[in-house]
Amino acid sequence: MCSLVPDNSTLYIREGGQLRRVNDIVLAEPKPVSSCRRTKPLPMLLKKEHFIFTYNAKGNLQYSPRSLFDISIQFIAENIHHVDSLLDFPEQIGVKLFAATEEKCVFSNQETGPKALQVFNDAYGDMVLTSLCLRNRFPLLSERMCEIKTFHSLKSLDLFGCRLGDSHEIFLHLTSSSLTGSLVELFIGGNCLSDIGLQRLTAPIRMFKKGLDNLQLLDLSDNPISERVIRYLTCLSNLQNLDVSGTNFKLGPVLKKTMYDLTGLVVSEKPLDIFEHSRCKTEGWAEHVVNQWERIASQVPKLKKIEDSRKSALRFFGRQKFISDVLNSMPLVRQNEDEDATEKLHFYKPTPKHGIPKVQVNDTAEDSPKPSCLNARKRQRQTEGSETRRSPPGKRFSSSTLTAADKDMLDSY
Repeated sequence: MCSLVPDNSTLYIREGGQLRRVNDIVLAEPKPVSSCRRTKPLPMLLKKEHFIFTYNAKGNLQYSPRSLFDISIQFIAENIHHVDSLLDFPEQIGVKLFAATEEKCVFSNQETGPKALQVFNDAYGDMVLTSLCLRNRFPLLSERMCEIKTFHSLKSLDLFGCRLGDSHEIFLHLTSSSLTGSLVELFIGGNCLSDIGLQRLTAPIRMFKKGLDNLQLLDLSDNPISERVIRYLTCLSNLQNLDVSGTNFKLGPVLKKTMYDLTGLVVSEKPLDIFEHSRCKTEGWAEHVVNQWERIASQVPKLKKIEDSRKSALRFFGRQKFISDVLNSMPLVRQNEDEDATEKLHFYKPTPKHGIPKVQVNDTAEDSPKPSCLNARKRQRQTEGSETRRSPPGKRFSSSTLTAADKDMLDSY
């Protein structure tokens, strides 16, 4: 047998628990065993998660081992942030794995939570979360922005009262390719959103023709927006319902005609039930995950206490009036629904079988005599212009100067 071994090679043998070479050189000596005491083998460490503890009829505690499948699920849940993909795994396994990961509070960890949620969202899509309601929960939105961006299969998103303003980072996510074909309902009312903010929100849609392709419901209520934003909504080709209550929109024949001509929407005589807050709920596997985030956020001092401390500090520096104006302009959660006594202004797109409502036809009929008045004013201006032409020419303005209307028109392109 030795002849089969090459001459230059090294041969090791184990004899009597010792590893030796052929030339009897010891490579690794075992640890000396003390003769004064007996050595016992170390007991195997058992985890409680591997057993199910129950009580029998006599009240004695008994345990039974879990199945290998359950132990594997628990192990993967603890290390889900190291998993590359769960594609092609059955939904039954995905549900159990998500529940086990939630039980381990992995999603609440800001380091491993986004990665874990991304793995589940890539594999199961809208099953993880199809509707998310964050109404008046702006601290939760700011703290969990990375986790919220992983939900790319949302059909309904309620961000009412989240103090978004005109330049919030969530706007880029709303118009990104991840939510292009899924988002159907969007509530962004009560966010101090102005005409500039809505212009920024729809700019990628108007320029690149991508984003919010399937949006059918839009809530813009309680925002300081004017009728100029109607032209920004023309890029939403599938828009069916619009809420502009509590804005600077003034209901009248001109608004009705402009809205119908640009978007095809007409005024609803009664408030639409589709804009009720009771409809919006958080639905999906991650429903309890959002509740976990809120419980963690509730451990932080309440916002009202923080505002009181800010008020007292600013009062010390003589700026009480300033801070009170700011807080009043950006209210928190509405205390009473009775305070919301503003008239509802809802628009909807009529179905083809019903055609244009009679109210819209009457309004257009009332608008018919208006051109005659406009023509009369034009004639007066033309006569005045002819008289001014005879006078010596005045100072001309440079053609390079653009008015605000011209700039807005250029921005619309």
